Amino acid sequence: MNAKRPEVLLIGGRAGVGKTTVGWEVSDRLREAGIAHAIVEGDYLGQVHPPPADDPHCAAITEANLAAVWRNYAALGHHRLIYTNTVSVLPGSAAMFERAMGPGVRIVRALLTASDATALARLSAREIGSALDREVAGSARKARLLDEHAPPDTARVATDGRTVVEIAGELLDLTGWRIPDGER
Repeated sequence: MNAKRPEVLLIGGRAGVGKTTVGWEVSDRLREAGIAHAIVEGDYLGQVHPPPADDPHCAAITEANLAAVWRNYAALGHHRLIYTNTVSVLPGSAAMFERAMGPGVRIVRALLTASDATALARLSAREIGSALDREVAGSARKARLLDEHAPPDTARVATDGRTVVEIAGELLDLTGWRIPDGER
């Protein structure tokens, strides 16, 4: 198989901004265009309780799981990855993707943004259990963190009042993963 430089689209943003939904729409558009890719919901890679004593934030287990999953995708010949995770666009993530996907990985960062009101409405519709108050507070805190610390090469993409299709199209334009014009 022809080995190509690995590429990853990192979709980050506060809770309730639409990361997972947009990631799946990007994937669907690529699938419909016949463009090979893989998609990973990064939040699931470190979901373990209790966390390892030597890895309280689950960073090491997340990276180990990403490396294992990517190794399997790469063995199938894939070189494009869509990765959704709240803080994936922050500067420290680049080293994890270099280690997990190989040196020279091309990283495209997209920070999805939404107003507090939009995030609250989306979270209220999604969170049906006891986590709503924690999710809303955490979402606001992460929005500030991401706004302050996202690297300059991070594309900021507003989601308020926009369709998932529009947002996914903007992210595909950022990647350069070519969709025929009639399918945009």
